[in-house]
Amino acid sequence: MLNIRTFPLGPIQANCYVVSNNNKECLVIDPGGDGEAFVRKLRSLGLKPKAILLTHAHFDHIGGVEDVRQAFEIPVYLHKAETHWLQDPAYNGSGRYAEIPDVTVNAADHLIDKEQTLELFDFKMDIFHTPGHSPGSISFYFPEDRFAIVGDTLFEGSIGRTDLEGGNQELLLKSIHDHLLNLDEDTIIYPGHGEPTRVDIETEQNPFLNGF
Repeated sequence: MLNIRTFPLGPIQANCYVVSNNNKECLVIDPGGDGEAFVRKLRSLGLKPKAILLTHAHFDHIGGVEDVRQAFEIPVYLHKAETHWLQDPAYNGSGRYAEIPDVTVNAADHLIDKEQTLELFDFKMDIFHTPGHSPGSISFYFPEDRFAIVGDTLFEGSIGRTDLEGGNQELLLKSIHDHLLNLDEDTIIYPGHGEPTRVDIETEQNPFLNGF
């Protein structure tokens, strides 16, 4: 059984998730900031990161990538639709805010170009392309443990914003319906911000999804 830890990081406290096995090997998903402190925390917990997975390339989800990548010498995975966003503050959103320094990250090591089942070390997950919040948004579903890490696609009682570069609300709702609401109703949804929820709760109570 996998263990999942949540670390709100960076200026907007985006959720970074660390998914680990019994050997303390782990995947780091969306390290959004506070990189040096986060690296120290991982080491203090005795965790052994094997890869960084990005649900999308907005600045609040990538700000700590380089610190983690360099500290543990591990690869970064990102959807190909946002290849250049890591290096471009105009696309990753950091350029929109005068109070936030521009965020730039070196290119991803592996580009995801299709929906697939991905096996990394002892971890097996299904990758869904769930655009709408951004063109390259992806969700990571761990079927054996019945949870999904969905970035800013779906939240408790809400959905991701669609007023940023490449956002599309109709496409976002379709992504949620086609991929996330079709999961088993007790599947836990871990969003990019806020508290986790479940498929059945959002299906029944999310006002943005009623009648879709």
